[in-house]
Amino acid sequence: MDKRTTQGWRAMLAGKKNNMPYPNSRYYVLAVLLTIIVGFWDSYFVSFWGGPLAFHVHAMTSLVWIALLLFQDWSIRNRRRDLHKVAGMASMAIFPFVIVGFVMIVNFSAAGFVANQSPVARYVAPSFALGMIIAILAYLTVFYQALRNRNNVRLHAGYMLATPLILVESPFSRIIMAYLPFLIVTGSDYPQRIIDAIVVAMALSVVLALFLYFRFREYGMPFLVAAIFLFVEAIFMYSGTYAEWLHPLLESYAQVPAEVTLSIGFVLGALASYLGWKSTEKRALPNEAVVS
Repeated sequence: MDKRTTQGWRAMLAGKKNNMPYPNSRYYVLAVLLTIIVGFWDSYFVSFWGGPLAFHVHAMTSLVWIALLLFQDWSIRNRRRDLHKVAGMASMAIFPFVIVGFVMIVNFSAAGFVANQSPVARYVAPSFALGMIIAILAYLTVFYQALRNRNNVRLHAGYMLATPLILVESPFSRIIMAYLPFLIVTGSDYPQRIIDAIVVAMALSVVLALFLYFRFREYGMPFLVAAIFLFVEAIFMYSGTYAEWLHPLLESYAQVPAEVTLSIGFVLGALASYLGWKSTEKRALPNEAVVS
């Protein structure tokens, strides 16, 4: 790592708070956690035992991920570099399962579309599947970059803090529908209203990401990357219900055994972890310490 980056890590671990990147990051992550709990309280947590397995895996891996972010923030702020490194290794271990959780939602959407379980399920499934695929690509990219830049405290922290932005739009959309319906300016009816609420949540997430990008302009690239992915995801999410060409693709996808799609998701997550880690080692100078 370069001299300035080394000094930044040493100053941070020495407790010089003025060198800490994103001083309010813990409140940001806690806000995301609160949004998830409030947004999914009625639809998931209250009826926990009756939900599909896909919901459980996606929810639990996402919550563990948020918990790891909080722990990483706490450990580095309290100069517990040893615990921070353990949490970093744990994030690499859990990441493939996070991607598996995303893939299970794609599988669930495709299966619901083919089975025509309800008019609502068939209507929203194309948008959900498209949006989740973009979210998977976003997560793979952002976490790979977090590992690749782990020698740079600001970029590493920024990419890790960009990951919750990809998680928050779904629970936030539930809050919008329940408590902030005036934000759905389209005035659409159900079930299109579900899609519109998600797109509004994504749009607000883009605004937040761009704000963070300009707020930390010198090292805010992680949030610009997240904003671009969220913008693309919003476009696909909104257009999915009108994409007739997607219907045969969803039907074909639903015929692929779940073992195959889940294995692919796991391998992609593991590759992002491995390649991100190894890319830093290749770029590091012989005597440099690699910080996770």
